[in-house]
Amino acid sequence: MFALVLDERKIATKLHIIQPSQAQQCSFILEGVDVTGYPIFSDPKVQKSIAFAKKAHCGQFRKTGDPYLTHCIHTGRILAMLVPSSGKRAVDTVVAGVLHDVIDDTCESLHKIEEEFGDDVAKLVAGVSRLSYINQLLRRHRRINVNLGTLGPEEANNLRVMLLGMVDDPRVVLIKLADRLHNMRTIFVLPLPKAQAVAEETLVIWCSLASRLGLWALKAELEDLCFAVLQPQMFQKMRADLASMWSPSSRAGNPRRLSARVGLSPMDERNSTSEYERSLAIDEDITSMKDLLEAVVPFDILLDRRKRTKFLSSLTSTLETNMKPKVLHDAGIALASLVVCEEALERELIISNSYVPGMEVTLSSRLKSLYSIFSKMKRKDVSINKVYDARALRVVVGDKNGTLHGPAVQCCYSLLNIVHKLWTPIDGEFDDYIVNPKPSGYQSLHTAVQGPDSSPLEVQIRTLRMHEYAEHGLAAHWLYKETGNKLSSISSMDDSEIEASTYFSKDMDDQSPNVDGLFQKYSSLKVGHPVLRVEGSQLLAAVIIRVDNGGRELLVAVSFGLAASEAVADRRSSFQIKRWEAYARLYKQVSDEWWCEPGHGDWCTCLEKYTLCRDGMYHKQDQFERLLPTFIQVFNLTEQEETEYWAVVSAVFDGRQVDSVTYRPSFVSINSTSLETSINNKVRLLRTMLQWEEQLRSEASLGQPKHGGNFHVSPGSVVLGEVVIVCWPRGEIMRLNTGSTAADAARKVGFEGKLILVNGHLVLPCTELKDGDVVEVRI
Repeated sequence: MFALVLDERKIATKLHIIQPSQAQQCSFILEGVDVTGYPIFSDPKVQKSIAFAKKAHCGQFRKTGDPYLTHCIHTGRILAMLVPSSGKRAVDTVVAGVLHDVIDDTCESLHKIEEEFGDDVAKLVAGVSRLSYINQLLRRHRRINVNLGTLGPEEANNLRVMLLGMVDDPRVVLIKLADRLHNMRTIFVLPLPKAQAVAEETLVIWCSLASRLGLWALKAELEDLCFAVLQPQMFQKMRADLASMWSPSSRAGNPRRLSARVGLSPMDERNSTSEYERSLAIDEDITSMKDLLEAVVPFDILLDRRKRTKFLSSLTSTLETNMKPKVLHDAGIALASLVVCEEALERELIISNSYVPGMEVTLSSRLKSLYSIFSKMKRKDVSINKVYDARALRVVVGDKNGTLHGPAVQCCYSLLNIVHKLWTPIDGEFDDYIVNPKPSGYQSLHTAVQGPDSSPLEVQIRTLRMHEYAEHGLAAHWLYKETGNKLSSISSMDDSEIEASTYFSKDMDDQSPNVDGLFQKYSSLKVGHPVLRVEGSQLLAAVIIRVDNGGRELLVAVSFGLAASEAVADRRSSFQIKRWEAYARLYKQVSDEWWCEPGHGDWCTCLEKYTLCRDGMYHKQDQFERLLPTFIQVFNLTEQEETEYWAVVSAVFDGRQVDSVTYRPSFVSINSTSLETSINNKVRLLRTMLQWEEQLRSEASLGQPKHGGNFHVSPGSVVLGEVVIVCWPRGEIMRLNTGSTAADAARKVGFEGKLILVNGHLVLPCTELKDGDVVEVRI
């Protein structure tokens, strides 16, 4: 990862390695585990926890032959990559990770841990211990209820208790996921049937949970580890196919340029087939499975250029000194291809001076998990070369803590222009989630291009504020709210579903626009609809004046004196009504002046013609009918925004005050106070966990129908007899009997007879509550 700062007087680059920093590159080994670059391990409390765990686990060994303590430190090391490098909550998280198995596997008590490390650590360790029961619960269910395909009432109730515990402190599940990740990295020591059972459970339960919590980087590695165990032949074939696409020999120009840079030579084609066929033979041989697992790149390697270089160097040395399977070489080729893509874009950014001065630009990259690629290929019925986001770059534009968010948005579009000049865009693969955010609030520019090796490459561009909003959803806010640290690229470049946000781009973005679909979508556009005109970094407000040829052509009025970057940057702002007014007044001006043809207008307003092209965008057409790079983006208005916008238009045309139009923020919008934000995060997380529970019970009961299980699923067969709600103003999670009403909730908190709102709407006291409802009692 690098950060590029453009000054108005000169162009200069700054290389910032997010982790580890320059000062911490001396070797740091703890009990045989390399923790170099993780300063949190120097904390006295962390050191104390390692000494405590060493004493408690004395004489215990893992099946790999390593002392059990190494697993504890590896778990802490994974956590150190996911939390800030300082702060009490971060330190306590790593300490609890080191101690996570102490009360279950040794003679030490929870009381002793509380005495030595405090109440917070003790609660985390106890939570992990309770959460571990989920494995026993699910495995017992598979063993006992194979023919039923349902969870029993007691098991379902225990599951719900654990899920709600995760909402109170999601660090518990983060620790458990770190524990499972290290176990999966070393699963080669188990017999194949048992390893496959653990991998299947991990894929269905823990990858699903990591996805729900927005831990995309960790989820991606877990998925590939499971995929390597469950479908080794397909794992190797896909790794080989991607290496063939991205190998140096596929590049134009010098075919060995990449090889020379990273020390990886193209495989001899005469030996490739036989070597590939030999590597397909997977049985219970430990070495074979171990090699497959080594071909899964650890998620932290992708987040740090220095680590990636070191990893590639180590891999090269290993391949030169040992006869290793082709799958390891293919993994190196895939990783090395990212180096080429990153450096090509980095060079272009350094020599370009067309984007906004003073903006800091941060570049990072990722590889999509093979399992996600495989799932996408099956779902869309496409070949591997049609999965355009198999590798991706992310560009994040600094916005000075939000003070320069408007200019940063302009910079995003300027960078998009730079990317499209550097590499050829793939038709129909551009998505503007800045103009049209996802329902979760996620904003970013997504484009797919033909990379330097002529293979697809996805590029995502967003501002720092957009990036933080995407990354802070669900499982992240509770890690960073204490120290105020900004999120690094620990998660993904994909829109973290706050509704369900990727490690980089997610498969929910699969709907590539086809021509017929675009015509159908845009044929219903209304005259007066707001759009955004984009020319380089210049963003201008515009409105549709005429829709021709079934939506294929638009006549648009552009105001050259009405910059639109702020309106684009924050569609959910309370100032949006005023911004809509500017569009409405532009529309009224054109109507009053009877301008109706391209070229009509005055010194600050002009009518322009735009044509829908095969890339899915409306491009400007000049007087000679030539298509230009300038394009417009149509605002996809929500139902609420549509109502507000046309109310503003009506008020402007009628000569009424726009102040009469009230702004009604949606419940999911981010509130200004930290208390409300915290409660909203809790609500979001609760609903996510309840959805995951429903998936767990109905889709799985853990019959795993998606993965070849034999269980018959009976959705809704378990009735727990309760609902779980969040009650304002304290944000308390309450469990009530099924059928409970709003009045029952008010009575329970001691405010009977008061006004009650459910999910932001005033309701009658007899209104029945549902799981995940937010009940606000007006005091």
